[in-house]
Amino acid sequence: MLSSVFQGSKKSVLVSTSVLIVVIALIDWRAINELPLGFLYLLPMLMVGRILNPRQIALVAALCTFLTEIFDEFVWSFRTGIPRDILYFSGFFCAGLFVCEINRSRRTAIEHLHEIERQRDARRDAEDQLKVLVESSPAAIVTTDSTGCVVMANEAAHRMLALQPGVLPGQLIHRYFPSLVNVSRQEATPRLFRTMMQSRGQRADGEVFLAEICFSTYRTNGGTRLAAMILDTSEELRTREESSLHQMLAGSRIAAAAVSHEVRNVSGAISVVHQNLARSGLLSQNKDFEALGSLLHALERIAGVDLRQYTDQTAETDLTSVLDDVRIVVAPALREAGIEGRWEIPSELPVVWADQQNLMQVFLNLASNSIRALTDRDDKKLSIAARVSDQCVLIEFTDNAGGVAYPDQLFRPFQREAQITGLGLFLSRAFMRACRGELRYRPIPGGACFIVEMPIVEQSKGLA
Repeated sequence: MLSSVFQGSKKSVLVSTSVLIVVIALIDWRAINELPLGFLYLLPMLMVGRILNPRQIALVAALCTFLTEIFDEFVWSFRTGIPRDILYFSGFFCAGLFVCEINRSRRTAIEHLHEIERQRDARRDAEDQLKVLVESSPAAIVTTDSTGCVVMANEAAHRMLALQPGVLPGQLIHRYFPSLVNVSRQEATPRLFRTMMQSRGQRADGEVFLAEICFSTYRTNGGTRLAAMILDTSEELRTREESSLHQMLAGSRIAAAAVSHEVRNVSGAISVVHQNLARSGLLSQNKDFEALGSLLHALERIAGVDLRQYTDQTAETDLTSVLDDVRIVVAPALREAGIEGRWEIPSELPVVWADQQNLMQVFLNLASNSIRALTDRDDKKLSIAARVSDQCVLIEFTDNAGGVAYPDQLFRPFQREAQITGLGLFLSRAFMRACRGELRYRPIPGGACFIVEMPIVEQSKGLA
């Protein structure tokens, strides 16, 4: 019967309750002095308790009390009628209120259950998305407990460590990354870590590699946990070192060529003097003079070694990207030196034929020279502009540092007044000429302008 009480809409329940009250009242009226039927009003009170609030329930309980008192067989008096009516009213009202509270608790429980189901579904979706993200990540992702035992590891972690899928959980992470041995063991201190470090890792087959580890620690009921995202940077290290080696060899070859050129000049002068002395006959029998001739021939052979200034890294180069990198590197230095920097770079530039690394070094060398020249000036300005001519792209570095005193000596190596070795501009021009470009100087009033010329790819291919 209770289940039927909780069925139907509010309107249907009100209609049913009204009909039931009328029926009970008629039966009670017809059965007067034979059987008291007031207790039957408990049924409509149970029904209205489902749909009405406590105040409305009290009104219906008062109506039922009134009908019960009218049709019962008891004579009403102030002494006996008031307690009896209070008893009737309390019974009816408590019955309705009981159902009202049960219904409210039921609605609350259903809403709470629905909220739990929504949270469960949302958590399941989040877990599925996180699982997909972790498993599809190209970076190795690992979590460990407070002892360093791996709790979870994605597929990338197994590939990085040369392990079969599913083997890593349960193993100690310190076996593969010894630098993490003390990170997760922080039970004695509330301090947690969120940082990055570089360290050496070891694969299952014993191969050592360079790893960059981003990790954080957090606390759970089971103790401290460690979450780490690991990248294998060995290839980056190899690429960087190979590039540095290439730059060193190219620079060394050009520097050696410069030395060879100077030695040839000196050897030529010594050879002229030696030949003059030999023709005079004054030292024809002198053994030291003969030894000097042998040394001179050896020196000429050394100076005659072919050290061509070339580069094997010349390729199609995105000049806009290179200039963006230059701006990233140079702009902070300009701000620190108090130099007003102007960048007049078109949004799009043609692809040029150059060695990107060498080209970057040429640009940085020219910018550094201008920054040094502007050190002692009050009004400091440096302009870097790019423009396209018919056959090449021109990059102009223009400053107001007063110009160059001896422009005819700019691109000579080993100048006494130059910084460090005096090879900067000499090597820069050699790098540009190696990829069929050019570096030249143009004097301007109160300043200097260095122009880098680079052939556009189409013209460069036509010259190849």
